[in-house]
Amino acid sequence: MPKKILVVDDSALMRRVLCDIIDADIRFQVVDRAKDGLEAFDLLSRNSYDAVVLDVNMPRMNGLQLLQELRKYKIPARVMMASTDTMEGARTTLDALELGALDFVHKPDSAVDCRGENFRREFLRTLNVVANGRMPSFNEEKKISEEKGTVREMMKIINHHPVSVGGNKVVAIASSTGGPKSLQSVIPLLPADLDAPVLVVQHMPAGFTASLAERLDNLSQIHVKEAAEGEELKKGWVYIAMGGKHLHVVTSPAGRHTLHLSEEPYREGVRPCANYMYESLQDSRFDTVVCAVMTGMGADGTEGIGKLRTSRKTYVIAQDQETSIVFGMPKSIIAAGLADQVVPLDQIAQEIILHVGVN
Repeated sequence: MPKKILVVDDSALMRRVLCDIIDADIRFQVVDRAKDGLEAFDLLSRNSYDAVVLDVNMPRMNGLQLLQELRKYKIPARVMMASTDTMEGARTTLDALELGALDFVHKPDSAVDCRGENFRREFLRTLNVVANGRMPSFNEEKKISEEKGTVREMMKIINHHPVSVGGNKVVAIASSTGGPKSLQSVIPLLPADLDAPVLVVQHMPAGFTASLAERLDNLSQIHVKEAAEGEELKKGWVYIAMGGKHLHVVTSPAGRHTLHLSEEPYREGVRPCANYMYESLQDSRFDTVVCAVMTGMGADGTEGIGKLRTSRKTYVIAQDQETSIVFGMPKSIIAAGLADQVVPLDQIAQEIILHVGVN
């Protein structure tokens, strides 16, 4: 049975083009249309859909306001943002993801350009991920507060009874669909004196990762920044891979670890790809690599960690199915026998701390 889709866009022409793309794929069927957030809210109050394709800029009630109303009245919906705003307004996109949207696609300025093969393929790929993703929960704010309390208590214990984790360590995290919001349940819980640098590959296009890093930095005690070419890794810092570029760790003969950004071909259908990051750590001078593979479609991270494990001591944490928006990447790690531990999202930060230690 095809997945039931609601399309919300104020442009009649854009609605027609998007509906034609969706209905041409046997996996989906547009069952309702709305020209603004008010009409969409009424439909969502009375009906259930497998996914909602949502514009941002609309009269009467825009996309962000609709997400706020859905949250206020606890109406669950799997939402994919589709708006011209997503390229210029990375903050708007992050706001939408924070309010419960599962993923986004950049909609060309012209409806004619939406008929192009590249847009059609990316649009349908993202829609399929969203329509098959986990329904958002409305208990996340309470959970994050509880997580922070748990980590604070754990840090008190660590400070009184320091966790001694010898050697030179690095943390390497991979995430995709659902990752931007899930990272808010991990990075802000890491202490400023974490005894390791942290690398993050989050599948996002160019222009979005700087805003993601800025947002996480504002929420965190640990420093967070977008990765820059040639900078040296420092303990207590988180480096977010730049959208549209692969992230490599380069090790000098003297043992210095610096970052290199490349535009090699897409791998696993994405750039940045976590496999490149993990493989680059094979020749590093780190004694231990603590890997965390979180929510996301596909298998990115599995091949890279498999190779890394042959030359470096690794400890691999996989997010569990219940808390993953999309269980593809963690599932692949588990199926390959690479996971040392499978934990819910709210335990990933404390496991990183326990396996890395603090200064």
